[in-house]
Amino acid sequence: MFYTVLKTSFKHEESEVGLPLDTTTSGSLLLIKSAGTIGETSVIALLIGAIILILFGVIDLRIPGSYIITFAIFVLIFGGHGFDMNYLVAQLCGGGLMLGAFFMATDYVTSPITPNGKILYGIVLGILTGIFRIYGASAEGVSYAIIFSNLLVPLIERITIPRAFGVVKEKGGNK
Repeated sequence: MFYTVLKTSFKHEESEVGLPLDTTTSGSLLLIKSAGTIGETSVIALLIGAIILILFGVIDLRIPGSYIITFAIFVLIFGGHGFDMNYLVAQLCGGGLMLGAFFMATDYVTSPITPNGKILYGIVLGILTGIFRIYGASAEGVSYAIIFSNLLVPLIERITIPRAFGVVKEKGGNK
């Protein structure tokens, strides 16, 4: 039993809020058997590319890992389908989530550089993507989440900057 995945059309069906369901199954999203935009057609190809980038040290697994795990937890809790793994796989494989997690969110210029900042950034991305995808009426939840989270990167960097061991923080400000 496979669930169908949301596609980019703005017509409403009977019980669904937001986008209608298409005939693409979560099983066909793993292979190159579905029509769609570049990040929705083959999760296997995206994962192969991501593994190559991780092995060569180009990207760090902190951002995509925390992003995908947070999104999965959000979908399981707030998705309205309980702990249905087929629905979860359909949500993870559709809508450009893998493309956004491995190739867009890990951009050097716009992502945090501190290790804890990368994890926090991924958590924020997962929550925002879940909100935009489940409660929003647009299919661009991943893009909107990345754009909004990029605005938060300076704040995330300021919060997660590591302190040097043995350095005491001054009270009262700098003079």
